[in-house]
Amino acid sequence: MNTVNVSRRRFLRASALAGGGLVVGFSLSGCARAPLPIDPDAGGWVPNAFLQLTGDGHVRFYCPRDEMGQGVSTGLATIIAEELDLDPARFDIVFAGVHEDYDNPAMGMQVTGGSTSIKAHYAPLRQVGANTRALLLEAAALDLGVPAAGLRTDDGHVVHDGARHPYARFVATAARLTAPQAAPLKDPADFRWIGADFPRLDATAKATGTAEFGIDVEVPGMHYAAVRRPPVAGARLKSVDTGAVRDMPGVTDVVEIGSGVAVVAERYWQARKAADALQPVWHDAPLARVDSATVRRDYEQALAGGAVSDGVDVGRVSGPSRGDVDAGMATAETVVEATYWAPHLAHAPLEPMNAVLRIGDGEAELWTGTQSVSGARGLVARASGIDAERIRVHNTYLGGAFGRRGTLTHVTEVTEIALATGKPIKLLWSREDDMRHGLYRPASLMTIRAGAAGGRITAWDARRVGGNITPDTIENALPGLFPAIGDRGVRWIAGAADYAMANWFADGSSIEGLFEDYDFEHLNVAHVTVDHGLPLTFWRSVGHSYSAFAKESMIDEIAVALDADPVELRLANTRNSPRLHNVIRIAGERMAAMQPAPGRHLGFAAHHSFATDVAEIAEVSVTDGRIRVHRVTCVVDCGVAVNPDIVRAQMEGGVIFGLTAALYGNLQLDGGAIRESNFHDYPLLRMDESPEVEVIIVDSGTEPTGVGEPGLPPIAPAVANAVFRATGQRLRTLPLTLEA
Repeated sequence: MNTVNVSRRRFLRASALAGGGLVVGFSLSGCARAPLPIDPDAGGWVPNAFLQLTGDGHVRFYCPRDEMGQGVSTGLATIIAEELDLDPARFDIVFAGVHEDYDNPAMGMQVTGGSTSIKAHYAPLRQVGANTRALLLEAAALDLGVPAAGLRTDDGHVVHDGARHPYARFVATAARLTAPQAAPLKDPADFRWIGADFPRLDATAKATGTAEFGIDVEVPGMHYAAVRRPPVAGARLKSVDTGAVRDMPGVTDVVEIGSGVAVVAERYWQARKAADALQPVWHDAPLARVDSATVRRDYEQALAGGAVSDGVDVGRVSGPSRGDVDAGMATAETVVEATYWAPHLAHAPLEPMNAVLRIGDGEAELWTGTQSVSGARGLVARASGIDAERIRVHNTYLGGAFGRRGTLTHVTEVTEIALATGKPIKLLWSREDDMRHGLYRPASLMTIRAGAAGGRITAWDARRVGGNITPDTIENALPGLFPAIGDRGVRWIAGAADYAMANWFADGSSIEGLFEDYDFEHLNVAHVTVDHGLPLTFWRSVGHSYSAFAKESMIDEIAVALDADPVELRLANTRNSPRLHNVIRIAGERMAAMQPAPGRHLGFAAHHSFATDVAEIAEVSVTDGRIRVHRVTCVVDCGVAVNPDIVRAQMEGGVIFGLTAALYGNLQLDGGAIRESNFHDYPLLRMDESPEVEVIIVDSGTEPTGVGEPGLPPIAPAVANAVFRATGQRLRTLPLTLEA
């Protein structure tokens, strides 16, 4: 018997095709294969950049946001389909190419992130659907020779006197008319698909393996590349002897690039083995003098006003404030102070970074899964000198992102390699590459001092020490978004942002979530910047991912000090945040009715992030020092739930992602290098460890808000608060570890 190792995805794709009759929910042609925003097919009609209807009955939705598993393509299609009165399952969904029409209204550029997609596009896409439906009715009235008032629509048909006419019949006439700009919208009471549970539109493609991710892309003549990068961020190549690897099997090229040394071969494993065999010598980098103990010690000394390691700058700025904190503390019956620690974390998406690039005849064609197709095109233009209008970007499905696929250094790498070799190149990062050479969530040391009297929190003094998130993100984003800016200009702008946030004002992304949720009469927030040079960027829920742990742990500590119910304390101090108050109330009622099994204890936390309010209850046991989370109840108010099943899935995913970080996440620096390399030493939560997650969706009647990230922040403090009730130990350090 011959044993053949076939990947699961390749097996599914092959078996699905062999079986025949496969129904795939997506057309992955990519509108980058035609001029943008849309070039109509023969007989087609384009009412706007998002929608195309053809005379043969096809309806294509050009999805402006990137699908990274968060269900955005289904959600956005549902919004436009509702007002168009067409089952979203009948849409062909195409990933939009690069064009200003597809800019994210919440960000002013073509990027997906910040849990903004549904919130930003809800009203505009509803109007697109309503305008198009109104125009089809006008065209139908002309073609049928009847008054428009006697017509109605039903699931892609115009209905008149019991006869059903497909929209396609009226496309040619509609194309000659002028579309209205403000057609009446549906009454939400009449919604048919918004608010209804139905399967994700990409479910079939993903279940059968026919969905195309960047790692799946192959083009004729393609060669594989692997890159040997410095072990310490910021180090540069001094020298390398490439002679020993040039004769290895399959190797065709060895080239020096900006980030290190690239090996090109006929197959990936050939390139990988050759890259591993290289013995490069690197220049020293300042980060090489740093380990995790250094980071923690410097943060503690900076918090106390002392000196830190040589060469590490410290900046102190004030954040939001109101009232008089000293006066508030003076009138408090109880003052509680505690310090909390959160370590560096990796994003660890299951699909590592990858890109395929083909350059020739003054043109370039790129395939990759990215959170910014415009940024990817800009980086290719910058590195190659090819005019951006002659570069096509095919965005694919993203196999996880969590902020990682917003930084596209791999696109610059693949461009440099393709230019140097003249070959179509597929660059693959290994898991080890991504873990050790990526960008990270910053570590944070947070101290909160709070005063309380009469069940009210009178004063809140919060300080955070750590690197700033935004400057590194700016430095990584600028080259792609503004290719004409030179490297010196990029460094100057990023340096100016870094200086300003260290010395003039606090970086909002670094302190968000520490202070906003509760009705503090007296408030003071301060930030101390201590940055050792490890590359930082947004991580799922950004600053909220660590600030919620400190803030919600402190609320629980105040409740213990006051001998108060933790839910009642939260309710008494959220009168000015009605949606948060309401989810706390509902979750509190559920918690009061729970009867955990013997040996299990409940912990509570609530948090507002990305315009969404979430409260979570963790049911936890502790056995032989091991923390086990059995059940999580999540109450969420995200306004209108466009697809409740996707909302539940995102809350569940946020809980699991956050629980992984709370129990295991801990990157260690050793001589400036990341020690961890793969899931054996940077573990994910296993299936047998995963809790049952119940999601309760509260509809406050507002427009939709974000769901990709808000489920994560409350889980770590909810578990920590439950562990305190189980053991009496107050855990203030992540990952959560009990003392012996």
